[in-house]
Amino acid sequence: MVTLKGKQIYLRALEKKDLDFLYLLENDTSVWEVSGTVTPYSKEVLRFYLENAHRDIFDVKQLRLVICTHEHNTLGLIDVFDFEPNHKRAGIGIVILNQAERNKGIGAEAITLLTEYLFEALGLRQVYANILEDNLASLHLFHKLGFQQVGVKKDWVRFKNTFKNEILLQKINN
Repeated sequence: MVTLKGKQIYLRALEKKDLDFLYLLENDTSVWEVSGTVTPYSKEVLRFYLENAHRDIFDVKQLRLVICTHEHNTLGLIDVFDFEPNHKRAGIGIVILNQAERNKGIGAEAITLLTEYLFEALGLRQVYANILEDNLASLHLFHKLGFQQVGVKKDWVRFKNTFKNEILLQKINN
């Protein structure tokens, strides 16, 4: 049986009560480089997003889950994007907002839970992640979890007038 609960954390759907956390995260310019965000989000736009977050992954081709401690503290988000049921693949991305909560195994547990869900419950063959080449912590994390580098997208991301390479990592469910 697939569960979205681990030893330290669990993953849950977005709820209305997540508005303030989402507002804080989406407007944190320190994560804009990896999220592709270029302008701030209003609470009204995010409220509308939350009202529609319940839509089926097969319809909207994406899924956003909240990473929570068992004490129900919100730590971050983990996303499924570019969901392709025909090709049995999807991309994943993760952000832990508070620096103090990083490097404690939370990201690894969240990625493992989500990957197992995608492989077992949704029957995907592969998942992939796009990580900037200078994000060594994320590259290490995904490699540690069995993702393999399969490509480099040269000068793929522009941020503050600098172009950076993006590494494509992939994990195949054998």
